[in-house]
Amino acid sequence: MTDLVTLGETMLTLSVTQPGPLSPGVTARLSFAGAEATVAIGVARQGHRTAWTGVIGTDAAGIMILTSLRAEGVDVTHVRADASRPTGLMLRQRRTSDRTLATYYRKGQAGCGLSPEDVDPDLVAGARILHVTGITPALGPGPLEAVRHAVGVARTAGTTVSLDVNYRSMLWSREEAAEVLLPLVREADVVFAGTDEAELFVGPGSAADTAKALAELGPRQSVIKLGAAGALAVVDGEVFFQPAVPVTAVDPIGAGDSFVAGYLAALLDGASPADRLRTGAVCGAFSVSVPGDWEGLPLRTEGSLLSGDDVRR
Repeated sequence: MTDLVTLGETMLTLSVTQPGPLSPGVTARLSFAGAEATVAIGVARQGHRTAWTGVIGTDAAGIMILTSLRAEGVDVTHVRADASRPTGLMLRQRRTSDRTLATYYRKGQAGCGLSPEDVDPDLVAGARILHVTGITPALGPGPLEAVRHAVGVARTAGTTVSLDVNYRSMLWSREEAAEVLLPLVREADVVFAGTDEAELFVGPGSAADTAKALAELGPRQSVIKLGAAGALAVVDGEVFFQPAVPVTAVDPIGAGDSFVAGYLAALLDGASPADRLRTGAVCGAFSVSVPGDWEGLPLRTEGSLLSGDDVRR
């Protein structure tokens, strides 16, 4: 049995390593990124079996992504390689020393070609958790139907459904997102959202009130990500809060997905709601302290490194 299955878009990333405008001669770091892939890697590093489904190009970028995911222990046997479309690209600039600008080149790229036919119903039905995000439905009709199909299979099979709202304003309006994602929120068992994302469905309010209102739509667990302030969850009507784990932040992108990975890994472990939040906070802290979306995610044995002395001997 696979512990966690997820599906979505993963793309090549080119990250400029020095502040300032893009110009000839600047150095850059090559990697890959995708919200769902980050979750799959993070849960795998916590000792669970994970699988990622998506579409990539047959180009060098696609090969690198598949090779890297395999190396992280993520099952990629259900990934489709499309020779007619290139793998997408994300360009990241440190436009100033404290502001990161991300530009996506995804229109017409391989990840947008995801369809319901790419979803293996046996894989989803046999998993303990299906994790989806609000990014994939925004990529086009095919990806949206793929997510709907996967969620439908999961609901029928009794697989736990996890949804991270992950609203992206460059992909669609708030009104469009709310209309499309609300049915998925109602069908999910676990929903993750930032406060502004939760307002898409329940309006403004305190974190606790927002989480409660979100839970009233159907999820047994609603988790509000509060960034540097930590996270709050309502689980079966009870409120839990977890402050952020203090670290020196190097790269904020990917922190929310890393938090989700930690929370879901702990859920798979059968941990208490408080421990789920704690594990999520630890994974988020590891992530932001290292460049890249997923590279800093901890192994199960490393969680204690963020407590105690600065040097572990």
